[in-house]
Amino acid sequence: MSFDLVFFGGTGDLTWRKLMPALFQAFRHGKLPANGRILAVARDEMTDEAYREWLKARFREVDGSKRPSDEEFESFAALLHYRRMDLSQPEHYQRLKDWLAERAADTVVLYLATSPHLFTQICQQLGSAGLNHERVRVVLEKPLGHDLASAQEINQVVRSVFKEEQAFRIDHYLGKPSVQNLMALRFGNALFEPLWRRESIANIQITLAERLGVGTRGGFYDGTGALRDMIQNHALQLLTMIAMEPPSSNDADAIRDEKLKVLRSLKPFTAESVARDVVRGQYRAGAIEGQAVPGYLDEAKVPADSHCETFVALRTEVQNWRWAGVPFYLRTGKRLAERDAQIVINFRPVPHPIFPGTNQANRLVIKLQPEDGLELQLLAAKGGAHGEALTPVSLDLDFDKAFAANRVGAYERLLLDAIAGRLNLFVRSDEQEQAWRWVEPVLDAWAQDDAGPRPYTAGSWGPAAASALVARDGFAWGEEE
Repeated sequence: MSFDLVFFGGTGDLTWRKLMPALFQAFRHGKLPANGRILAVARDEMTDEAYREWLKARFREVDGSKRPSDEEFESFAALLHYRRMDLSQPEHYQRLKDWLAERAADTVVLYLATSPHLFTQICQQLGSAGLNHERVRVVLEKPLGHDLASAQEINQVVRSVFKEEQAFRIDHYLGKPSVQNLMALRFGNALFEPLWRRESIANIQITLAERLGVGTRGGFYDGTGALRDMIQNHALQLLTMIAMEPPSSNDADAIRDEKLKVLRSLKPFTAESVARDVVRGQYRAGAIEGQAVPGYLDEAKVPADSHCETFVALRTEVQNWRWAGVPFYLRTGKRLAERDAQIVINFRPVPHPIFPGTNQANRLVIKLQPEDGLELQLLAAKGGAHGEALTPVSLDLDFDKAFAANRVGAYERLLLDAIAGRLNLFVRSDEQEQAWRWVEPVLDAWAQDDAGPRPYTAGSWGPAAASALVARDGFAWGEEE
C-alpha cells in the first residue's frame, strides 16, 4: 500500500517532538508500510535537504534508545520532503494537490499539527482544492475547540468537507498500550466482566498527574486550564472506556456508540453541584525532587491576577443500571508530587469477613505512565499462627517487559492506524461535543466565582479540598491509603 502523509505545521513542536520520532520508530521496527512519502509543510523557506538537516538536529534531543544513528536517519530521511506553504493562500493548496497527484498514492493522510484556530480555514481550503476525495483522511489534534460552540463550528466545517469516516480526531491517551488493553481486559477475559458493576465496585479513580509546570507555555495555558486541557478529553475518554457497555463488535462505530452512551449518562453539573463536587487549584512555589520551582503566577507570560486552574479534582456518577451510585473521581494537575497516570478500580470488601482485621478490599490498578501495566492487589495469608490477619499482595504485570518486542508508543500506534484507516482509537464528533456539553456548566460556574482556584504547594498532591472530596464518601486517593 502506498501512502502520502502530510504534516501541516511541519516545523512545529508537536511535529518534531512527537510525530516524527514516532514515525521513525515505526520505520525502524519495520511497521511503517512500504512505498510511503512524508511531507512537511510550513511557512519557512527550505529545500528537502535543508529540512532533513533541520530535523536531524532536532532528533539529537530525542531520548537515547529512541535516537536514530546517522545511518538509520539517512534511511528514514529518504522518505522526507518539504514544501513552503502559506495556509491562507489557495494557490498553495493547488501546488500541494499537484505534488500529491504525481503518483496518486493509495492513501493520503493530512495531519493538522497546527493551532486549532486554523482548522476551519485549512479544511475549507482543502475542500476548495479538491483534496477531500475518498483516498484522503484528515487528522485533527486536540484541543478541538475552546467550548461547545467552537467545537461545533469546527465539526460543522469538517463535516461540510469530509465524511465522518475520513475525520480522525486524535486523543493520544487512547493510543497508550494500557488503554488499548482495557478492551481486552474487560471483553476478552471472563474473569472481570461479571464483577464490572455497582454490586462489586465501590469507586473508580482516574489520576493524570504531572510534575512539570507550564514552562514556556504560560500564555497558551492561561487561556486553556486543566479542565479543558485534560479532563474534557483525556480523562473523559478513559472514563468511557472503563464504564462502557460491551459493544456488539470490535468495529469503530460499535465502540464509539457505547462510549457516547456513557457520556450522555454522566450526572449533569449545576452551579450548586460544581461548588460541592469540583475542586480547582493553582500551584504556588515549592520544590520538585529537591529543586525549588516557581508558582504559577510567577511563570513567564502568566498574568499576575490569573484565575486559571492548574489542578482539577471532581466527583461524578454514571447514571445507569450498571453504575448507579458508584462515584467516579477524576483528578489532574501540574506540579504534583509524582508523574503518574493511572486508573484505580476499588472493589467492595467481602460482605462477611471471617479473618481478623480484614477491612481492606481488592484493587485493580491500570498503569498508564510512567509504567505501563496492570497491578491486581489481593489479600493472602502469610502462613503461621492460626487466625492470622490477611496481608495485601500484588500480581503485577509489566506490559513493557512482557511484550517488549511488539510494543509501540501512543503516537506511533495512532499514526499507523490513521494510515491504515482504523478509527477505533479516534474520537467521533458527537463524543467530542457531548464531552464539551458536560464540562461547560463547570466553566460557567467558575466564570461567576470571584474566589478563584485554591492554592496548593508545588510538589504536593493538590489542595486539601481534593482529599476531602473523596473522604466525604468514606474513601481516599490511592496514595493516601
